Amino acid sequence: MSEYRIERLGAGGDGIAAGPLHIPFTLPGELVQARPLGKERAALIEVVEASAERVEPPCRHYTICGGCALQHWDEDPYAAWKRGRLAEALSRAGYDDPQVAPMVPTPRAVRQRADFGLERHPDGRVEIGFHERGTTNLVPMRECHVVLPNLVGLLPRLADALRGLNALRRLGSAVINMLDTGPDILLRTDAALTMPDRRLLAAFAEAENLPRIAWETKGGSEIAAQLRPVRHMLSGAPVTPPPGAFLQASAPGEAAIIEAVIAGLPKKRSPRARVADLYAGMGTLSFPLSKHVLVEAFEGDGPAAEAMKAGAGAAQMRVRAERRDLVRQPLLPLELKNYIAVVLDPPFAGAPEQVAQIARSKLERVIYVSCSPAALGRDAGALRAAGFEVLAATPVDQFLWSPHLESVVVFAR
Repeated sequence: MSEYRIERLGAGGDGIAAGPLHIPFTLPGELVQARPLGKERAALIEVVEASAERVEPPCRHYTICGGCALQHWDEDPYAAWKRGRLAEALSRAGYDDPQVAPMVPTPRAVRQRADFGLERHPDGRVEIGFHERGTTNLVPMRECHVVLPNLVGLLPRLADALRGLNALRRLGSAVINMLDTGPDILLRTDAALTMPDRRLLAAFAEAENLPRIAWETKGGSEIAAQLRPVRHMLSGAPVTPPPGAFLQASAPGEAAIIEAVIAGLPKKRSPRARVADLYAGMGTLSFPLSKHVLVEAFEGDGPAAEAMKAGAGAAQMRVRAERRDLVRQPLLPLELKNYIAVVLDPPFAGAPEQVAQIARSKLERVIYVSCSPAALGRDAGALRAAGFEVLAATPVDQFLWSPHLESVVVFAR
């Protein structure tokens, strides 16, 4: 055990001392005692000299649960650090002194989608929670200051019900989306569902008034129990999300992203102007965009694309949805010439294949929604080389107290 002075915070939210040595749950300027765990990592033992920016974490599971990394940091410096992550990503891409807006905060206890771990113990009981930092060990969840309270409140009763589930032998997971019709559950288990399992899940769904419980298979998912149709409204369009569907992490964060995307549209445009929404999901951005422009939406996941198409039809939105794998088949320069702008909301790895085609095209406006500053920096570098400048950059704290950051960046040439 030795003493270390924390010099700065790394991209993962850990304090970094000379070496470099990564020490979690520390802040710049602090003197701490830590036990080395290898060449680059150490476990915090004690804070000897605390930063004035240190605050008391609100959650009893903090430092054990891997869901949060920065609950010990005061709001203002925490927000400035996250904003700085976006500025740093754009600087690495070649943009000098990028103008980044203040970070849009997310309130506590509003996360509407979570992927929980399941673990059966030798005595038969089942625990639900998030995993410990850097391990597969499960932290039984007794409270959470990030997830919606009604989802957290459901977990103990779900754990009791799953005790009798034959399909859960040792480990599994549960994706829970809070839809307008109620919690929607997708179970992943290490054995196949039996007929008694299906009866058990149907009884639990009825007892908790849950619209649907699904089970993941190798080819997708199947319905284990359904009491009524599921529905979720996206900017006025009713969609039927497939089990485990991707939703934005929180409704306030989603609203902030939509606002920044709409603001990024060219101000001078025809009412019949067309925009391509790439990696469109179920239409989270396509539907609000369609109130301002004609939208052609492209999504590689079949069930999500079908949900978007049905929602657009039901609400008579100006959205044409198409299933298309944008990694294998990105839109080519000849196709891109038809749009006044392209909206990109790619997965964590970014969209290098599509950005390469945009760089070769004559497209003048790109609105890039990113959940990874590293991937954004790489793709922004390709846009910079193609002559794009940054018009606006908005960080959104979709992932409270984590190092992850959602951003909306408007590029133009």
